[in-house]
Amino acid sequence: MLYGPAEDSDDEFAGRLAEWMTEGPIAGVYWLPALDDEGDVTAYELNEWQGALQRRVKGLYATMRTLWETSPFLVVATRLGGFHGYDAGGATSVLGGAVTGFAKSYKKERPDALVKAVDLPASRKTAAIADLLIEETLRDPGCVEIGRAADGLRYGVAFVERAFTPLGPDGSPHGEGGMTLGKDSVFVITGAAGSIVSAITADLAKASGGTFHLLDLTPSPDPDDADINTFRDDKAALKARIATRLKEQGKKATPVLIDREIARIERLEAALTAIEAVTDAGGKAFYYPVDLTDAGNVAEVMEQVRERSGSIDVLLHAAGLEISRNLPEKEPREFNLVFDVKTTGWFNVWRSAKDMEVGAVVVFSSVAGRFGNQGQTDYSSANDLLCKVVSNFRRTRPQTRGIATDWTAWGGIGMATRGSIPKIMEMAGVQMLPPEAGVAWVRRELESSAYSGEVIVAGVLGAMAAEYHESGGLDRSAVGAGTGPMVGEVSSSVHTGVTSKTTLTPAEQGFLTDHRIDGTPVLPGVMGMESFAEVASLIAPQGYRVAAVEDVSFAAPVKFFRDEPRELTISAVITPAPDGDDLIAHCALTASRELPGQSAPVTTTHFTGTVVLTTSEPEAQSVEGGTEAPEQTVGSDVVYTFYFHGPAYQVVSEAWKDNGGSVARFNTGVPDNHVPADAPLITAPRLVELSFQTAGLWEAGTQGRLALPMRVASTRVLKDPASVEGDLFARATPTADGFDVVVTDAAGDVVVVLDGYATVPLPGDLSEDVASALGATFA
Repeated sequence: MLYGPAEDSDDEFAGRLAEWMTEGPIAGVYWLPALDDEGDVTAYELNEWQGALQRRVKGLYATMRTLWETSPFLVVATRLGGFHGYDAGGATSVLGGAVTGFAKSYKKERPDALVKAVDLPASRKTAAIADLLIEETLRDPGCVEIGRAADGLRYGVAFVERAFTPLGPDGSPHGEGGMTLGKDSVFVITGAAGSIVSAITADLAKASGGTFHLLDLTPSPDPDDADINTFRDDKAALKARIATRLKEQGKKATPVLIDREIARIERLEAALTAIEAVTDAGGKAFYYPVDLTDAGNVAEVMEQVRERSGSIDVLLHAAGLEISRNLPEKEPREFNLVFDVKTTGWFNVWRSAKDMEVGAVVVFSSVAGRFGNQGQTDYSSANDLLCKVVSNFRRTRPQTRGIATDWTAWGGIGMATRGSIPKIMEMAGVQMLPPEAGVAWVRRELESSAYSGEVIVAGVLGAMAAEYHESGGLDRSAVGAGTGPMVGEVSSSVHTGVTSKTTLTPAEQGFLTDHRIDGTPVLPGVMGMESFAEVASLIAPQGYRVAAVEDVSFAAPVKFFRDEPRELTISAVITPAPDGDDLIAHCALTASRELPGQSAPVTTTHFTGTVVLTTSEPEAQSVEGGTEAPEQTVGSDVVYTFYFHGPAYQVVSEAWKDNGGSVARFNTGVPDNHVPADAPLITAPRLVELSFQTAGLWEAGTQGRLALPMRVASTRVLKDPASVEGDLFARATPTADGFDVVVTDAAGDVVVVLDGYATVPLPGDLSEDVASALGATFA
């Protein structure tokens, strides 16, 4: 067992390590320097920044490189807050991100070794840490990143898909809270001579026509440079020219030397392209050749930025380089170069920019930073540190948005297009990012919302995101028993949470055979919401219950064509709630179909939503309002001449108008909803269906139209329906954008609450006799 004490100098620690190795092989390393209180890193001097990172991550690199042959396990501990910086509060001791990034890549290089990055809250008492780290050593080989939060729960790091705000009618990406980029916008961009960064700069310039301060190690490009112009027009001719030039210099024109010169010219051309794009868009471009690791040089450049612009709207830190070599071959000079350009470069730029008004910071990370990658311990360490730096903005600088983009390998542009890399990516199952998808990403991220956080920009990740254990790190015996009708075969993943694959057969289930549109069974939206609750309950910690299903979107109906069985996939990823002690399960229901002309099944996301898990009990509610039916009602004999529901979903016995809304009595004679009939339900789906239909009757009666569910803001069960004696009533109240509905007993005690129910109209009109009957009741 090895500790890395912060008080040792590098030489002292190297000597201590050599001494320990003489006593026998070292089985494992517990690396603890990232537990030290780092204070306010924004107040550091450069030597303090470098010293802190030397102790935390460069010492770790030297240690694990020295011990490589024995393949020791590695457990690192950090104080990022207990959630690795992915909670609403943001990361605390951000330098720990570099340690976590290293650990993830070490795991890629040593897949058979146990590797853990255990994150703790700042308040965790030292006496308990050793026991906790030993516990992590002895369990769960499938998960590297573990958060041990102050609430006593144990978290992993997964990801959820979130759609951009839809484009406007004019193609604009602007959404609520997003930035407006225009002539007055000021951009500072590092790494500006990279081909990818140049293309992104051109996109931002075209959208804004603003002022761009472009920083790169590459010298200022000369528009009249013959090599640049030949690079643009005829790369083969440029190669021939370079070969001739090398021979004239008495050098051998090897492919390595020619490619090295081409790369130099390519960066000059990319820098010139960025400058031209800005000026062509009517903007102002200022180019600064600068070594980002030179603090004095950077300070001079940033002072010019301050004098010329005064403030920064977008600071895009894209500088960096990557050299892939496993630890034994990765020399300290190389590790320091790759690591320092990104991290010390950031420190030097931010040290000069932090006192200015900065609207948003975007840092370029990589899937190597998110998942780790073989040969990239330095690159992964640097990237994950930057991710934690911008996460910390939510805690210490909320006025500045912080966004980290974890880019996958780009196709058609950049380093990953050269040599054998595309083939390697294909063999690893990694889908490369098309430029037409990636170039506009930064702009859309800035304009579409106020989001701050880390974004994985990737398609299929293949081996990059492969599980380390078939269980996904989850103890299957500890998963709650799935006894509801919507839970089938359960699996789990470190990255995507828990998944249930359920095969449903219309002939067996009342909720399908009696829920048909134009003769085709369609999964009721209420059973989709039930599936979310059931799957979320599988991994709910002890003492938690489903409090609500929220933010539900019914994007596409789930149809069972030709009455054939169909497999549904329900997934749930649980995160801590932004405030309070609740947990939020982010859920999706998908299904696949083989379509003519398609080489692979087409997967559709039909429903999405969240489930709130809580330890608190529901608060009782009651409402006023009569439940005695007036003389004018509409009965089920009329309702189900135009509603498509069969017996199991003919939940309305009669309905009427009351106090500016509609009321419906529940039909207690409906047959079983599902088989087995005693399989428990969580969300009272047929009472929610009663709510849907009651709201729908008001729409039909007052607007002469039928509609299907589109979204639900929230549904909650406050009282066990089985405990109610007597009739149940749904009371729908129209709102500005939909309906709020409560289901009560005869005394007015609330059983189910449905808020923010909205619909999408169906084409066609009601028949004249039905419209007349409904109009007489609800008009």
